[in-house]
Amino acid sequence: MKRVYLTILGIGLWVSAFSQDMHFSQSSQTPVFINPAAAGVFDGWERVIINHRNQWLGAATQFMTTAISADVNLGKSELNNRAHFGVGLQFYNDIGGDSKFGNQTGTVTVSGILPMGGSGHMLSVGIQGGLGSRKADLSNVTFMSQWDGATSTFNPLLASGESNTLTSFMYVDASAGLYYIYDGGKNTFSRSNDFKFKFGVAAYHLNKPTLKYISGQEDNLHRKYVGHLGFSTDFVGRPLAMESNVVQFIQGGHYETIFGLMMKYRFENSTKITGNTQDAFVGIGAYYRWGDAAIPSVIVDWKGFHLGISYDITVSELRRAHKGGSLEFSLGFTNLDHSLFKTRKRRF
Repeated sequence: MKRVYLTILGIGLWVSAFSQDMHFSQSSQTPVFINPAAAGVFDGWERVIINHRNQWLGAATQFMTTAISADVNLGKSELNNRAHFGVGLQFYNDIGGDSKFGNQTGTVTVSGILPMGGSGHMLSVGIQGGLGSRKADLSNVTFMSQWDGATSTFNPLLASGESNTLTSFMYVDASAGLYYIYDGGKNTFSRSNDFKFKFGVAAYHLNKPTLKYISGQEDNLHRKYVGHLGFSTDFVGRPLAMESNVVQFIQGGHYETIFGLMMKYRFENSTKITGNTQDAFVGIGAYYRWGDAAIPSVIVDWKGFHLGISYDITVSELRRAHKGGSLEFSLGFTNLDHSLFKTRKRRF
């Protein structure tokens, strides 16, 4: 019976996937998937991030999502005091359910980044465009019509009466965003007085791509609106820092709110003037997806590398289907020392 329940739930999630995008719990480690204007907006020169999520560990029906993004700064000065560009590439592969419903997307992002004098304020505007594809196979999907009432058993060999054909197709996608950053660390040489504030809004699927799952029938991908807010600060006189963020997604009739708080211990200090060494942190905290899951997390930042591990503990009605949670990893590298596109640069 549990298998049947999971199958039914998987079909429901598969249907909702027509209008909902993939998501990750570690929202701070998917910057360009949350806002196109985040491309090129980071301390350093080049950045690569890989994310992987395995949903419903140990269950009969699982959802796997893998994403990779890479972005660079073009025309950025050593002191980051003049306008420049950010350019990024993003790919993700989202496969889930007994139908192996697949959502693959590749996009290119371009942003214009404007530092506002030497005050630490910065504004970025980004646009994103690319191609997406959808596919699925219903041959392994089971339905309630295959419940044999005579024997009170579930018989997958019974005809379901459902169509077994879905159309694979591609579509063009377009998105845009606005991002504001205040970096208080640019106004002081004090190691223990660093403060950053970030705020952004973005809209995805602006062209409302047409989806053609079944021949002769069409649907449109809902626009997705994103608002996000975050800050990080050091504790004066202590090797401690705090980072917090909240993200709100709105897509069609779906809403998702994720917020998190991380406490970080700094075990290696950066040299702010020469840039010869960088901050190294280990942190522990949690995210919370409103009405769905508590998400304890651990992060490590060291020499430009970032490793994040989190586990979703389901607290919603989905626990009736499976009491396990979802495991997620993020691995990123930021080139903090020398730009690959121009020699003899150092981190601002």
